[in-house]
Amino acid sequence: MMELWDIYDSARNKTNRTMIRGEAFNKGDYHMVIHICIFNSKGEMLIQQRQPFKEGWPDKWDITVGGSAVKDDTSQTAAERELMEELGIKINLQNIRPHLTINFDNGFDDVYLVQKDIDIASLTLQYEEVQSARWASKEEIFSMIDSGEFIPYYQSLIQLFFDSRNQYGCIQTK
Repeated sequence: MMELWDIYDSARNKTNRTMIRGEAFNKGDYHMVIHICIFNSKGEMLIQQRQPFKEGWPDKWDITVGGSAVKDDTSQTAAERELMEELGIKINLQNIRPHLTINFDNGFDDVYLVQKDIDIASLTLQYEEVQSARWASKEEIFSMIDSGEFIPYYQSLIQLFFDSRNQYGCIQTK
């Protein structure tokens, strides 16, 4: 299935143009992705393991959810959709700004930090994307990065997510 992305300029304004996922970016064209880190009341992060047949980082563990915004998505609707698709979690992010945005070569990565206790058994894993999910401490994630089991994020970025989870901007849900 063809996935269409809105194209943004460097100031993050929509250009009213789209591109097909996988096409080369033109100079000055940008795209939006989102990531969500869900933490429980024990201070652990919900992590997911990618399917072995998934393109890009097969079999690796990853933070809770990540994905691309598609045409007409806002950052919030993209985050809500990805959470629902990949793990079956429904969270309302309308009128919530991302905790932080990381600029990368071809776009903007909005990161949402959410505090919510979730029963792993209640998750609905998307077969095409996710083979497993579990709670993990910061130390466990660092160890998994070191061993090559986890996508090789900078440990300082994971540290920032854990340090920021109880700070201003983290979304507290019931």
